[in-house]
Amino acid sequence: MLVNGRDTRSIRLAEPPREAPVPEIIDQTRLPHELRFVLLETLDDAERSIREMWVRGAPLIGVTAAYGMALAARTDPSTSGLESAARRLSDTRPTAVNLEWALSAMVEKLRPLPPADREAVAFEHAAALADTDVAACQAIGLHGSEVLEKLVPSGAPAERLQILTHCNAGWLATVDWGTALAPVYRAHRAGLPLHVWVSETRPRNQGAGLTAWELGEEGIPHTVIPDNASGHLLRTGRVDVVIAGTDRTTSAGDVCNKIGTYLKAVAAHDCGVPFYAAVPGSSIDWKLGEGEAESIPIEERDGSEVSEVRGLAPDGRMTSVRITPAGCRVANFGFDVTPARLVTGLITERGVCVASREGLASLFPDRASGKDARG
Repeated sequence: MLVNGRDTRSIRLAEPPREAPVPEIIDQTRLPHELRFVLLETLDDAERSIREMWVRGAPLIGVTAAYGMALAARTDPSTSGLESAARRLSDTRPTAVNLEWALSAMVEKLRPLPPADREAVAFEHAAALADTDVAACQAIGLHGSEVLEKLVPSGAPAERLQILTHCNAGWLATVDWGTALAPVYRAHRAGLPLHVWVSETRPRNQGAGLTAWELGEEGIPHTVIPDNASGHLLRTGRVDVVIAGTDRTTSAGDVCNKIGTYLKAVAAHDCGVPFYAAVPGSSIDWKLGEGEAESIPIEERDGSEVSEVRGLAPDGRMTSVRITPAGCRVANFGFDVTPARLVTGLITERGVCVASREGLASLFPDRASGKDARG
């Protein structure tokens, strides 16, 4: 998507061409105040980038881990070395199923090969996974924009479709285009009049910092709101549709996403506003069925993300300030689960379906049958 008017991906191989390929990412902890690209030259770099959330968003985590496996194959292409690298990367973020999916895909691809061939193939396969993610997000944008077109309120031609988002499920959370924002980008470029209410998404403020930055670069009208304002906007009829992303969706249609998603789904349901989740196939956990959403590991992050606020100081420095009393106990749950009954529909790269096993199976019969359970 656009950064300063130029197409940019969230992860790419560094230019100019080097003796050996080196992945390059955007350090998202510096946004929206500084656009900084960082080279990932070792497995340690890839592991740290995921753990410290230089990259975040389930699809991007998966692709970054795939490149981490390629970097691991550069220094230790043995089978034990690859398996050790996969375990290290798997431990970084437990909730997003894309991480497990990408690591499994890489290990399965590399294990049958001679060690001498593994590095080159690993980089090729990681690039292929990145391109697959882009294609899936573009397709989600196509199917989702058709949903948005049908929801435009009747009235004056200039009436804008009012969309509410939560967290950041744009291109920064994927390789390009995004999930929940892909329909917004496609609809906007097609000329559909719309406006996005951007929920700030405490405690890390991915909405206020990342989604707002993305939308601004694309020239899309948007307004940042406190998380607690969402219910008011829904109740007073100022939201036409809610679209969220997902870090893991069960085969029964339950959606695990950034903490606070469930509250928005409850409010939307009470107010009769459609709630959609944008779900790439790689984010579906086919091993979890009806009543098994509680088995999803919910990441609990460092309490400093809640007790401190990070931002730009008047002198231009990035800094943190504490907002809680010294020594105050903090709980920092990263995700919650929205039951399928609260979800109007799932927007996937293969189309839109109801949030149920039957709905997903109608779009993914090959995967629902167990032929490709990795998603």
